Amino acid sequence: MPTIHYILKDGTTREVDAKVGASVMETAIRGNVRGIDAECGGCCSCATCHVYVDDAFIDLLPPPDDMESALLDAVASERRSGSRLSCQLSVTAAFDGLRVRVPDTQI
Repeated sequence: MPTIHYILKDGTTREVDAKVGASVMETAIRGNVRGIDAECGGCCSCATCHVYVDDAFIDLLPPPDDMESALLDAVASERRSGSRLSCQLSVTAAFDGLRVRVPDTQI
């Protein structure tokens, strides 16, 4: 089971075991990770599951589609090169050790 490391606003890290096929957002909600609001429940319509993916993992991810990219243009925290919507990241075995930073705000 892959482990995802969520770096919280205060700098602490929460490690959550993820099920392959679940999203990074679903894993955060199941693990009670604060700061990932996921108001739309994973429908890619609100951008309140924004995370910053660690540079070491960027190449493992498919590029954002047009809808995700448009929502990332309107996120509450600064959009960065590693910005992704965690609802759009489906966990694979290669995600073991994935590090994502929770932004300062989602709204």
